[in-house]
Amino acid sequence: MPIAIKMGSLLALPVLAWGLASAPVLAQAGFTSAYTDLNLDTDCLVLEADDFGVSWACPGYKGYPVHVSEGDLRFSVVYGFNIDAEPGGQTLSPFNRLDEKLEWRLSNQSGRWLPVATIVRYHTADIDTGEDSGQVLVVTQLVEGNSCHIAYVDARANKDANDLARAAADAAGDFDCDSDEIAMPGKFEVW
Repeated sequence: MPIAIKMGSLLALPVLAWGLASAPVLAQAGFTSAYTDLNLDTDCLVLEADDFGVSWACPGYKGYPVHVSEGDLRFSVVYGFNIDAEPGGQTLSPFNRLDEKLEWRLSNQSGRWLPVATIVRYHTADIDTGEDSGQVLVVTQLVEGNSCHIAYVDARANKDANDLARAAADAAGDFDCDSDEIAMPGKFEVW
């Protein structure tokens, strides 16, 4: 967009100079994605296993800890360096399994890309047949002591499901895990 400068205006030059000087800073702001594998058989370490379930420790983005649990044919994922302080055990009501890719939403904070949220695809089972029938993108906010699901996006009902999930992830940070209601942007037909 062209900037009009009125000749003789002393104020316009400092404003123009500030705008040009801040352009690289503004270009660095925003969000981006990084991806890590979430293959429980090859990439993760079994922590506990018994007749009631299994838990794994998995590598995350640049060493960010990922703790996966399965019980009653449902999976949950908890993140962080102090998982005991995080609300644990969030899952979806239908029987489910996790996809093998984890998307990390990163925010540029003082020139460093830091994880603020994750997006993982859950494959959900039909209640009558037990066969995979749905796909839900689960968005989890990463805030120490306040990490939890903040949005569910029906990946089959929305052509722009990934964009909806990323927009929800980019709004992470202010969600109160104890009182806020999980968002369901777009159409939702899974359960």
